[in-house]
Amino acid sequence: MADGVRIDKWLWAVRIFKTRSQATEACKKGHVTIGDIAVKASRDVHVGEVVKVRKLQITRSFKVRALSGKRMGAKLVTAYLEDITPTEELKVLEMQKHMRWSQRAKGTGRPTKKDRRDLDEFFDW
Repeated sequence: MADGVRIDKWLWAVRIFKTRSQATEACKKGHVTIGDIAVKASRDVHVGEVVKVRKLQITRSFKVRALSGKRMGAKLVTAYLEDITPTEELKVLEMQKHMRWSQRAKGTGRPTKKDRRDLDEFFDW
């Protein structure tokens, strides 16, 4: 590639977003920053820059190692970016994964007596 690649194209190519339109939408909403400045989807990204992406209520940080405008296999992604997300952010994500089981699906109604007893037993109340 010449000098740079569009940020939305790069985010899609390194598999941070599933579609390029999702990457563009994230840029429009201000969820993608470079140097703590929200960027437009058309901004070029360069090698060595740190890209921060807010996704799933945490901010992931990536250092650009190489540029690509074409989507690649998951095994090749590590050659194009370095994940430098702080461990505190990753702990928040892990905690959210563990808390998901306790949420009830919408429309299932109130918990039954058995559900309440199971919860009491689990939490040792």
